[in-house]
Amino acid sequence: MSSGRGGRIRVVRPGELNAGELDLWREIRAKSGAPANPFMEPEFTLAVAHVRPSARVAVVRDGGEPAAFFPFEKGRFGRGRAIGFGVSDCQGIVARPELGLDTGELLRACSLSAWEFDNLEAGQELFVRGAADSYPSFVVDVGAGYEAYERGLRERSPKFFRTTAAKERRLGRQAGEVRFVFDERDPAALRQLMAWKSAQYRRTGRRDRFAQDWISTLVRYLAHTGAPGCSGVLSVLYVADRPVAAHFGLRSRTVLSCWFPSYDPEFAKYSPGLVLHLRMAGAAAAAGIGVLDLGRGAAEYKDGLKTGEIPVYEGASLRPGAGAALHWLGREPSRRAHGFVRERPALAAFAQRTLKQAGRLRGGR
Repeated sequence: MSSGRGGRIRVVRPGELNAGELDLWREIRAKSGAPANPFMEPEFTLAVAHVRPSARVAVVRDGGEPAAFFPFEKGRFGRGRAIGFGVSDCQGIVARPELGLDTGELLRACSLSAWEFDNLEAGQELFVRGAADSYPSFVVDVGAGYEAYERGLRERSPKFFRTTAAKERRLGRQAGEVRFVFDERDPAALRQLMAWKSAQYRRTGRRDRFAQDWISTLVRYLAHTGAPGCSGVLSVLYVADRPVAAHFGLRSRTVLSCWFPSYDPEFAKYSPGLVLHLRMAGAAAAAGIGVLDLGRGAAEYKDGLKTGEIPVYEGASLRPGAGAALHWLGREPSRRAHGFVRERPALAAFAQRTLKQAGRLRGGR
């Protein structure tokens, strides 16, 4: 299907892209100067298409060849979302910087009245004016090597580092030899991580992502992806050959996107998740990775580990019409309510306590 000015925009299923187009996608992204986030690579879109039939890609041509790739999911009434919405940690269009394009032309060619995002990448000027809010995404810079990162961590957060190191030593003394695997290939370890994470979601009163078939299938699918720009990486912390903490994420040559971390609650007093993340930082630096992207969402462990922050955006680009009005009515009141709570720490703390209590009550049934 093609549409847009002069038929220059063609909308296809991701699997219909040919090898040359996929190579151009990678080339445009590599030359953009943006961090090499694996969520922006074609392999992530292809993986989502494996589990989400609504996945599409708009290919924008300029001067006779593709100049931009816009992955999205199309819903009812022309309401679109970022590819992998709800689990993708970096979203937007992959386009040559000189390309002349406006959101109205793009959305019209995609038959979309709205395109919603919740982790829009910084620098996506085509869509950022549709943002309703921005959030910090926390990053760990290990580009100068792990030793330099550790020195900085000792200076910034001496108590945090000292306490975590002491807990790791105590874990080894009291529970058995501590062993770390950066890129574990045992499918049993991935199943264990998903079970821990599901229990964590329920325990804290949050929606269990792995109860949704498409998400659990997507993670298992990506665990076998080995492209240079987007590879699944399962990291596991073992004690006496028993897994006590694990993380599954996606990596490119230079960025590790931290995605699903969890641990065995039986070992909580040792903070195995923090031990795991420090081991991951060391292994990532040794593998040539310069940045660990911890993602948006405040968490105490992120405050301890981070070296900086980059903004990501939430909102929607709208094309005037009935569909856009339906999107606004359906989404904005909820978003504003969440914003109201976030801006009032006491109310936010009360809401978090309530969610945790609800999770405990459900867990006791």
